Amino acid sequence: METVILAVVIAVVVLGALGGLVVGSRRKKSLPPPPPAAPDITAPPAEPHVGDEAETPRDEPRRTIEEVDLPDGSAPVAVEEPPVPEAPAIEIPEPTAGRLVRLRARLSRSQNALGKGLLTLLSREHLDDETWEEIEDTLLTADVGVQPTTELVDRLRERVKVLGTRTPAELRGLLREELLNLVGTDADRAVKTEPEDRKPGIVMVVGVNGTGKTTTTGKLARVLVADGRTVVLGAADTFRAAAADQLQTWGERVGAYTVRGPEAGDPASVAFDAVKEGKEMGVDVVLIDTAGRLHTKTGLMDELGKVKRVVEKHAPLDEVLLVLDATTGQNGLVQARVFAEVVDITGIVLTKLDGTAKGGIVIAVQRELGVPVKLIGLGEGADDLAPFEPEAFVDALIGD
Repeated sequence: METVILAVVIAVVVLGALGGLVVGSRRKKSLPPPPPAAPDITAPPAEPHVGDEAETPRDEPRRTIEEVDLPDGSAPVAVEEPPVPEAPAIEIPEPTAGRLVRLRARLSRSQNALGKGLLTLLSREHLDDETWEEIEDTLLTADVGVQPTTELVDRLRERVKVLGTRTPAELRGLLREELLNLVGTDADRAVKTEPEDRKPGIVMVVGVNGTGKTTTTGKLARVLVADGRTVVLGAADTFRAAAADQLQTWGERVGAYTVRGPEAGDPASVAFDAVKEGKEMGVDVVLIDTAGRLHTKTGLMDELGKVKRVVEKHAPLDEVLLVLDATTGQNGLVQARVFAEVVDITGIVLTKLDGTAKGGIVIAVQRELGVPVKLIGLGEGADDLAPFEPEAFVDALIGD
């Protein structure tokens, strides 16, 4: 019996010890942190009501109205004037006398292939039929034209046969003489701007778009100013957006006044007003830039004739200058024919003769229209428009 009681006591003691161990291990585990306390929220300040002070007034010294300096009204108020745009500086163009001679080097760089080619062929010891055919090809390639080429070759064959032995100097002189005969030295190449019975002289400039017509008109104004003339420009090319602005810029450079009208307006009206303005101002010359009529557009060509008729209500035209792009070669002759049917062309201006143009176009266009080349353009510079001088031109063709 005692043994049983002892076993029970031991069991109770063991269970008690185990229970204490379990409770101790649970106490050693970390408990989760308590939830954070709710933050203190500061309520926004109440909106001020009528009569409330925005802030506590500060003690500052105050002045009475007698102590404050007020303007007495006698001092002028400075008003800033808007800037006045400066007038463009008036340029002094180069004199026209000898201008082509000064530009000869530029012309000869692209043109003397014709002269050198002919001199080389003519210098051969035996000039057979094949050589003469090469000479013909050289002239035709230079845009001289079929009929002038035939005439030149026939004369050269005859004179070389008579000459016999040919030195380089003799050949050069022979070729120069024959080319001068084709170009012509007797024609009056002066631009008519000084009628005897009235003032101003009236010049109309015509041509196809892209030939440099408006630029040529502006450069011609510089030529006239360089010769001591006063000029009014008429911007009758109302169909090209920038034509009037471009012409006016050219005029401002040399002090020439430009008459212009609304875009897409009546060109004849602008031309009429330009001549009227020129009369009232007492200038020497009126230059009228017309629209670049496409020669295939019959209606536009008729309108060009209208411009001419309207201008002649003031006075007869002294010059009608046709501007041709020399690089178009024989194709330019088609344009020239049509323009000659609409208006009486009195002179030709060949532009871009310093580029890929062939010098023979001078001979061909004169032969086609029966009117002289009066001016040639030899570059993009403002003073690169030169009066045509046959001797200087031929000398540039055959070189030194």
